[in-house]
Amino acid sequence: MKLSEKIRLYQLSLIASMLFAFIGFAYNAWRLEVSEQNNNIRTACFEMLKELAQLEQLMYIAHYDQNKIEGSPRKGWISVGLINDFSYLTNGELQKSATRLKATWSENWQSIDASTQAVDLVVQDIDNVRTEIKQQLNRLE
Repeated sequence: MKLSEKIRLYQLSLIASMLFAFIGFAYNAWRLEVSEQNNNIRTACFEMLKELAQLEQLMYIAHYDQNKIEGSPRKGWISVGLINDFSYLTNGELQKSATRLKATWSENWQSIDASTQAVDLVVQDIDNVRTEIKQQLNRLE
């Protein structure tokens, strides 16, 4: 093999090596980005599930136990706010469900202790958010 052929072969193998290295780096960077995004979504969803459980428990304490201290509907605003805030780390459908929950809570929070209908409306929206969370978690890559 002549020296010029060896140099040409060396150049081609160098170009191929650089191309494979670049492709590998690009894929790795993309995969890390997707993994980080999935981790953020997963964490937000789990936190939302905790807040949904606290909100539901608070409503049952207020409505069925008639405990105005532990079941103060004003405490629910904290949970509803956190659920809504965490929803912005997820997809649009989950954000819409969280926004609907906030609107339903806003319309019904003052009558949680006396109105079964108010409790049912809020619980229905809580269940909708839970369903969206489960769907979101199933869609993660």
